[in-house]
Amino acid sequence: MPSPTPGAGRPARAAPRPEPSGWEGALPGLALCTAAAAASSVLHRAVPSVSALLIAIVLGVLLANVVRLPAAVRPGLAVSAKRLLRLGVVLLGLQLLLSDVIGLGAGMLVVVVVIVVGGIAATLLVGRLLGVSPAQRLLIACGFSICGAAAVAAVDGVVDAEEEDVVTAVALVVVFGTLMIPLVPLSAAALGLPEQVGGLWAGGAIHEVAQVVAAGGAMGTGALAAAVVVKLARVLMLAPVLAVVSWRLRRRTGGGRRPPLVPLFVVGFLTMVVLRSSGLVPEAVLGLAEAAQVGLLSAAMFALGCGVRISALRTVGARPVLLALVSTIVVAGLALGGILLVA
Repeated sequence: MPSPTPGAGRPARAAPRPEPSGWEGALPGLALCTAAAAASSVLHRAVPSVSALLIAIVLGVLLANVVRLPAAVRPGLAVSAKRLLRLGVVLLGLQLLLSDVIGLGAGMLVVVVVIVVGGIAATLLVGRLLGVSPAQRLLIACGFSICGAAAVAAVDGVVDAEEEDVVTAVALVVVFGTLMIPLVPLSAAALGLPEQVGGLWAGGAIHEVAQVVAAGGAMGTGALAAAVVVKLARVLMLAPVLAVVSWRLRRRTGGGRRPPLVPLFVVGFLTMVVLRSSGLVPEAVLGLAEAAQVGLLSAAMFALGCGVRISALRTVGARPVLLALVSTIVVAGLALGGILLVA
């Protein structure tokens, strides 16, 4: 009689279910990021002077350090930190009107370039002298000189910095930018600056768009309008700065995979600027695009925050803080000096 086959009579074991891949696998993490972005928006409305991006990254850091995030959300967090980030930067271009920027005049446009280029160069130099890591000093330099957290996130999209460096740079942008909200109007009053000149200074010196609006509004309607236009001119400098950063990375990269000379999302950003300036985009669409841009960047910052451990942030030390202070002083000084020359 033949011997029974091993395992005969046992129920067949079901084949293992394949893990979800692509966008399907990213859904849990994306859902978490969406919820965090919505919560950040609500909290920002309650405290308008605090950027929704900062709130989102703080939520991410707190959540990741209070609970253990399941592995199922990791693919979605990765997608949010990269792809959603770049989409948000592209939509940021719809906030810019070339006619408003050109309306500042040649002299003020030169001042804007000096603020951005001089601020970045000085911050990088001082950061090197202080021993701050190259990636972190670049993030701080661009965040303080261009447009705050959005610039930090955009540069990270090119250089792929450590999450701790990104979080530190964003936190410093918000802390020092918030301090500038009362300091610039008080200093402008002490110096006897006219309302519009004070607004130009706020737009040239303060880091975040929301912080510029708060400071400009405190000085008057005329100051607010001037501040916002100058700030948007600084935002426009994001594209050439990222192109230069990418070019330098290409030079440093040997025969391996080299980044594109101009990242695709930067091309998209410039395309949105041109589209907005053409006047073809309806106001209703612009409102939706602005909300989407804030939501995408908030989701991306939350995802970055989820990759940070507070224990690692304790090793940051005083050097990045000192660098942030120096960068703030340099940017504010360049802005004030240039504006007094041309105004």
